[in-house]
Order: sequence, then C-alpha cells, then structure tokens
Amino acid sequence: MSGAGKRWVLAKSEASPRKGSKLLLLGGVFLRLIGGYLAFRSYKNREQDVPIPPPPSANAESQVYDAFAKCLAAKHVKMYGLFWCPHCADQKEKFGASFQYVPYVECVTKEHPRELTAECKAAGVKLFPSWQFGNDPPKEGVLSLAQLSEKTGCKLP
Repeated sequence: MSGAGKRWVLAKSEASPRKGSKLLLLGGVFLRLIGGYLAFRSYKNREQDVPIPPPPSANAESQVYDAFAKCLAAKHVKMYGLFWCPHCADQKEKFGASFQYVPYVECVTKEHPRELTAECKAAGVKLFPSWQFGNDPPKEGVLSLAQLSEKTGCKLP
C-alpha cells in the first residue's frame, strides 16, 4: 500500500507540472487573442456607429447670456471675487463667455492674495463671491442665474 501511494505521488508530480504549465500557457495565449479581437472589434464598431458631434460654437453660447449680463451692468449689479476662489470660478462659469459684461471687482492682488483691496473693504464684503445690487449691502454666495434674474428683473434667455 505504501508503494502504490508513492507511485501515485511520483506519477502526479512527474506528469502534472508539464501538462499544467502547457495548458496554462495555451490558455493564456488563447485569452489574449480573444481579448485583442474583442477590443479591436469594439473599437472599429465605435468608430463606425458613434458620430462625433461638432464642437459647440463659443460665439453662439456667449450670445445667449450677453444681454442678461449687460442688463445686470445697467442695473448697477456688481460681483466681488477673488482670483483664487473656487466658488467665484463657479459663479463666473454660469455666464460662460458673457461674464466679460458683468461688472466684476477683484478683491485681492497677486502680490497680496490674502489682503482685501480698499474698494472691497469699503463695500464691506467678507465672503466670496458677493453680489451688490445698487446701494444694498452685498449678498454673499454663489447665486443661480434665476436668482439674479429675480433680484434684478433682468430676463433670462
């Protein structure tokens, strides 16, 4: 009985590594071929089936809010902000290219990015962005275009 057990163990140890490594190698090659084929087929289908949309016209987008931004300026609305403030950047992005028409006051300089300018101190702004509507005290925080429209009477497109 002990001899039969040894033969089985020897037979297993002699035959198994060779067959197992060959099968493993062939299986790996097969999987790579199939994976490559599927990836190529998927890429080819994607090129054919999915049309690439044309980029949006920056000019058309800017014209959408130009009149709104100009109306804010006519109503003496002013935005106070900081060049390094992420919320100020979010507020500017709502206007897109039309932000150029919004009266904007930068409240720090690059030389002194933590010190408020005299104009911002005089206006009493402490949090950014802040919006000033005429002679009213500044309103702090990012405002939606709808909120700005409600506050000023300027019509959104």
